[in-house]
Amino acid sequence: MYKKPQDIISDILNEDIGINIDRGPTGVNIVTEPEERDIDIKIQGDKDIHFSDPGIGIRIVNPNERTTTFEMNIRKALNGDLLVFDHADIDIVLMVEKKKIVAFPKDLMSEVVYGAESRLMEWMRKNGIIEYDSIQGGNVYGSLEGKIHESKERDSIKSTIYQLSEWIKSEAPSSKLKKGHDDMMQDAQLQPDEENHTELGEVPHAEEKGSILQHNLFAPYLYGRYTY
Repeated sequence: MYKKPQDIISDILNEDIGINIDRGPTGVNIVTEPEERDIDIKIQGDKDIHFSDPGIGIRIVNPNERTTTFEMNIRKALNGDLLVFDHADIDIVLMVEKKKIVAFPKDLMSEVVYGAESRLMEWMRKNGIIEYDSIQGGNVYGSLEGKIHESKERDSIKSTIYQLSEWIKSEAPSSKLKKGHDDMMQDAQLQPDEENHTELGEVPHAEEKGSILQHNLFAPYLYGRYTY
């Protein structure tokens, strides 16, 4: 019985090493794991064997890659600078063109404001965002600035924004505690409890109040024969 050379080769590959060559979409179907053996294949005549392209796509997954999502109160200036208003004591400006980060007092300059600016620059310095020797006072009173590193591997602006969000997140507990203390003091003054307040008219009016005597030889304001 005559067989084509293609069929003979297909039978040999199928019987000896478990490779079935068919006309499916992939062209090659591995049936079983082949055993280790030496096989000599001779092709006589002008015949060619063609393996069809299966068209398999490869997706390389990086295990170190991750997606981070965060929210910030940021506005964009006309020149492209980014303005961050999330902190309670300072405003932060990210100068995109000049590659600088500048912190300004939100209201008045104080020790609390300078402490927040100093913690921000120290955070950025330790995380490799700004240069060590670039931290200095800005040209605006009470401001502090630092120069952002140049990077060829990562986007320096995106890295700075991410570290800003992490620093603001670390400041959230102390800011919340400070706000709670301010609210408590305000409530103590405007809405005191029963022990620390009296209704209007509950304490009757008297001619003299307190421990300072107004009509005495040793009155606080003595001028000649008259006391005030």
